[in-house]
Amino acid sequence: MKAAVCYEFGKPLVIEEVTLDPPKAGEVRVKLAACAICRSDIHYAEGAWGGRLPAIYGHEAAGVVEEVGPEVSLATTGDHVVVTLIRSCGDCFFCTQGDPHMCETVFRLDKNDCHHDKDGGRIKQGLRTGAFAEYVVVEESQVVPIPKEVPLDSASLLACGVITGLGAVVNTAKVQAGSSVVVIGTGGVGLNSVQGAALSGAQPIIALDLSDAKLEAAKTFGATDGVNPAVDDALEAVRGLTNGRGADFVFVTVGSVKAIEEGLGLLRNAGTLVVVGMPAAGAMAQFEPLGFADRGQRILGSKMGSTRLRVDLPRLVAHYQQGRLKLDELITARYPLDQINEAIASVNRGEALRNVIVF
Repeated sequence: MKAAVCYEFGKPLVIEEVTLDPPKAGEVRVKLAACAICRSDIHYAEGAWGGRLPAIYGHEAAGVVEEVGPEVSLATTGDHVVVTLIRSCGDCFFCTQGDPHMCETVFRLDKNDCHHDKDGGRIKQGLRTGAFAEYVVVEESQVVPIPKEVPLDSASLLACGVITGLGAVVNTAKVQAGSSVVVIGTGGVGLNSVQGAALSGAQPIIALDLSDAKLEAAKTFGATDGVNPAVDDALEAVRGLTNGRGADFVFVTVGSVKAIEEGLGLLRNAGTLVVVGMPAAGAMAQFEPLGFADRGQRILGSKMGSTRLRVDLPRLVAHYQQGRLKLDELITARYPLDQINEAIASVNRGEALRNVIVF
């Protein structure tokens, strides 16, 4: 099968033939139809978060189950599925606490990479998925069956960008109707935080971005207002839209320390900052603890939107089918695997909401 392999951080991915082990107990093999390009894939390929090479990245995928290993109960051959990076056992401390995205179980695939090159050398399954490839083998908890009428390229976005951005609002922060919300960054994840705020009945929903085009896009996804900090004073604009108090919730969806620090300043007293985007490893943010405590504010980290796949994915699919959740509109362009480096370059130039590799 063909795959896009990273051999050197910061270098173009190499398209080559690799082989894939068959699924073992509790695992499934999926023939992929689409894999969206997430910033996390790019950060890993650039070396911002370390890791082992060679590696196949890609983790926002959808396809059709082609083979199931022994003891599989969550999917059957022929199922159309969303493929995610979330592996969960259902039995560990975090799973039983309702936090399967924090599962602490070490699975076979965490220790034994299933891809290897023509010489038999193992290739790292990046982000537990390795979906910049025609096929993947993943743990059965990583796939969620969806109706066959849902387009698989649109469905792939549910694997990360949608659940991360929307879930931060709905699951992590539990935003209530009438709350004021600021979303910093209106890329793929940020637009889904905007969608989550709209579905929650937030008012106003204020999008902040340096791109006027992305701010316009945010309004089509539910933002009531758009602010470009390069043109307008963000603090003044936010306070002007929140009766002078600041926002109830600020979601930082970009991996920027500066955005996190500035986001704190946009909060009202007793407001909540939610860190969704992940800066490079070792990056440090600063704030004054005295003022933070005196204002009674909170900071929440949100990983994968605190998603419970078997609860949240069917609900999101239903929203999509009812016209309440935009997925098709998130796709900027579709590329074949052989053009993945061009697709990544487009993302890096800020041209795309989500570019999707289609097989």
